[in-house]
Amino acid sequence: MASWSAHSPSIVEYFEGEDFYRCGYCKNEAGSRSHGMWAHSMTVQDYQDLIDRGWRRSGKYVYKPVMDQTCCPQYTIRCRPLLFQPSKSHKKVLKKMLKFLAKGEISKGSFEDEPMDSTMEDAVGGDFALINKLDLKCDLKTLSSDLKASIESEEKKKEKSSKKEGSNELIDPQVIEEKLGSGEPSHSIKVHRGPKPGKGADLSKPPCRKAKEMRKERRQLKLRQQAPAGAFEGLQAPGQPASSLPKAKSNQPKSLEDLIFESSPENASHKLEVRVVRSSPPSPQFKATFQESYQVYKRYQMVIHKDPPDKPTVSQFTRFLCSSPLEAEHPANGPECGYGSFHQQYWLDGKIIAVGVIDILPYCVSSVYLYYDPDYSFLSLGVYSALREIAFTRQLHERTSQVSYYYMGFYIHSCPKMKYKGQYRPSDLLCPETYIWVPIEQCLPSLDNSKYCRFNQDPQAVDEGRSKEPDRLRVFHKKSVMPYGVYKNHQKDSSEEATVLQYASLVGQKCSERMLLFRN
Repeated sequence: MASWSAHSPSIVEYFEGEDFYRCGYCKNEAGSRSHGMWAHSMTVQDYQDLIDRGWRRSGKYVYKPVMDQTCCPQYTIRCRPLLFQPSKSHKKVLKKMLKFLAKGEISKGSFEDEPMDSTMEDAVGGDFALINKLDLKCDLKTLSSDLKASIESEEKKKEKSSKKEGSNELIDPQVIEEKLGSGEPSHSIKVHRGPKPGKGADLSKPPCRKAKEMRKERRQLKLRQQAPAGAFEGLQAPGQPASSLPKAKSNQPKSLEDLIFESSPENASHKLEVRVVRSSPPSPQFKATFQESYQVYKRYQMVIHKDPPDKPTVSQFTRFLCSSPLEAEHPANGPECGYGSFHQQYWLDGKIIAVGVIDILPYCVSSVYLYYDPDYSFLSLGVYSALREIAFTRQLHERTSQVSYYYMGFYIHSCPKMKYKGQYRPSDLLCPETYIWVPIEQCLPSLDNSKYCRFNQDPQAVDEGRSKEPDRLRVFHKKSVMPYGVYKNHQKDSSEEATVLQYASLVGQKCSERMLLFRN
């Protein structure tokens, strides 16, 4: 007798073709071009694999720039936190924060030459017309009703796919119905966290380093974890560790943690706390602070981005920065806070002054957006929050060694104000053709000559994760989940195959076999 699967699949609806939109970087009215799909739900492993193929989410909309055609090519960038050393400008920002907390000192004019303060994504973040259009194009409630009706007669199927190896579990129609009807993720997903087979570097493992160096770093991080700096769900994380932390030797540069968690005097002028709260599904802590967080976002949009007062609505805020397709997952060997979508709240003297929207995935912390109270712009909160997120990634790595990278979204070399992301090193850019990671130093000379570049220098190299067996792609159609090889035999529309094959080529073989592609 078969039993329901311990996990349920991602459900996506692909928007065929490409659309042109106003570019948030160069302001070209129709220069931004991307592929997109609406994710009704998504496992963290699927999203990890998608961002490793150049995809990125904005709310529940997941998009992938058409790199060789869009006006401002956007390259996925990741930092390697285990090897990260703060630069002189980074240290300047951290020291400025410490002085402000300790003595209330405000450094005037000292942040003019620093990188852009916000780690937000201008392309989609500034173009809410795109999000609104997608809501009309893919009305979740209407679509959910159609899908629920088709699921009602979906009874116990023997296999999800007759060709998929080891696929003898069943999909509970009730689980899918809940995902489509409520818009809230379920909690029944397992993270596949073993090493990934295939060619190239194993992303689940940290870069090779000397054993002595790694042991020393682990000892330091364990000591810091014992301090009140743990920022997990429902916990408050003061901005300084216990005074018993070992100090760096005078002949060694201070580590990132030394600079962030330097002890404050007892009579400090201000107190900074960092709290990580789950945003989807919303935790009690998230709900309790929702209005205060929204007001910070509204002021940020109005002052920094010059939005009129009626534009940054609660609905827009929720859709863009609170809604997420990612399932909340809590494996025993995962991070204490679990995987999924979170808001990292910065509390100064009992009030929220900044919020970093992040996703915690099997191999990384992915930065989604940052908004802050404009009154505190002098603290360079964009830079400061990025450094805190790098330190947070290192902290997660101590418990879950696969979490080894910090994804900063997109690097746009052709946009001067977005080149600051390249200053967090060592970092890598994703090759837009073969999807391998290349150190940014090797990419910059090519980008200086051309906006679009293939970073893989091997002309014979191909995309190893490409769709090789499209018939194994999984489709959700009417009352059944079926392989595309079965589905296509019942279709008469000649354009259908081109759309499905385009989707398969963009998401790759692994995701095409795991995710359910909705077709009506």
